Amino acid sequence: MIHEDVEVDGSKAFWRNLVPRLKAERWLLGLTVLLAILATVAGIHFLIVLPFWIVLVAALLNRSAPTSVILSPAKAVVAAGPASDPLVPALNALDMPVLVIAADETVVFQNIAAEKAFGTIPPNTYLAARVRSPGILDMVRETMATGKANQIEHNEQLPSDAVYVVRVAPAEIPGDGPVKRIFLLTYRDISQARRIDRMRSDFVANASHELRTPLASLRGFIETLQGPARNDLKAQEKFFGIMHEQATRMSRLVDDLLSLSRLELRSHIAPDDPVDLAPLLGHVRDSLLPLAKDLDVTVSLVVPDKPVVVRGERDELIEVFENLIENACKYGQEGKKVDVILHGGEGGEAEVVVKDYGPGIPAEHVPRITERFYRVNVEASRSKKGTGLGLAIAKHILTRHRARLLIHSEVGKGTTFTVRF
Repeated sequence: MIHEDVEVDGSKAFWRNLVPRLKAERWLLGLTVLLAILATVAGIHFLIVLPFWIVLVAALLNRSAPTSVILSPAKAVVAAGPASDPLVPALNALDMPVLVIAADETVVFQNIAAEKAFGTIPPNTYLAARVRSPGILDMVRETMATGKANQIEHNEQLPSDAVYVVRVAPAEIPGDGPVKRIFLLTYRDISQARRIDRMRSDFVANASHELRTPLASLRGFIETLQGPARNDLKAQEKFFGIMHEQATRMSRLVDDLLSLSRLELRSHIAPDDPVDLAPLLGHVRDSLLPLAKDLDVTVSLVVPDKPVVVRGERDELIEVFENLIENACKYGQEGKKVDVILHGGEGGEAEVVVKDYGPGIPAEHVPRITERFYRVNVEASRSKKGTGLGLAIAKHILTRHRARLLIHSEVGKGTTFTVRF
């Protein structure tokens, strides 16, 4: 669509409508002219007849004035026509854009949602002047011809990429005179649903790929053990170790996929159990000390003396901070230390900061590292036995807890993950 801001001017509207009104009353106007000529021929002075003729013409023009809707930003004032006063608040209350189209394909009303989405449309503007989609225009004309409702899916590229289900349906408005027919053109935004569908498709494709790799490895080693390495004990010991590693990786991947599925089912339910973050972080730090020792990384924990209580589910929060601190130890190993700092308490905003001093993450990767299976470095992730789902799970858990995950990273200086409740 092309959106333009246009002010409605009363004098311009009068002159724009003058010619159609004169055409509508051409027979009566011709009769008045004929009477004026006859009066002049009969000897009545022209100046005496002129005022009566002007009054008569004005009355005829006023009688033939078309019904119209005057549109102004965020408000519609109805003079007369299909959208009567009680209908305006109802249409403005809808969260989807609605255009009311007259039988001559002019827009006679737009609700507030349509005004926000497409800009102000002046009254009696032809639909084709504002809607550039041939599919929508053809659909509207078909409905006007057949009287049957229609809908199509429309992709709008500007001002932003959006997908709408556009529907047009006829409606009849009773009045003092004959029943008037209008057409309601509605836009239902399904952009979010389409994005979710794409995410699900990508998720299935990625999950299939991630499972296919370890399965192929297992099949290859089994065939080797059944064939050339049947009697090679040294090769068997090596291959069995690799097979165990691949099976463990698949097990972790399946567990993470099941965790994500469970989280999605409960994403709308916020947990409400009180959880003190200080002892919880101490438990997580203690459980990860053997890993940190193997990686030669020191994990320091700083917590306030007072309790820092949030509403949540203890096991899920443990999973979040295990993921964050474990990632900091693995991927920030070069920095040799990880700081875990807890802020808040006594009604203040709770905040947990996990900071490593490793190589950092390039800026272009930061917005995407919480996506499923997204890896900054695929080989490094697999060598560290990552599934590519840890941060996605953490983000889902924090969303369920109505918390935010903030990420700041500088190449060469390390990465900071902040959990803000």
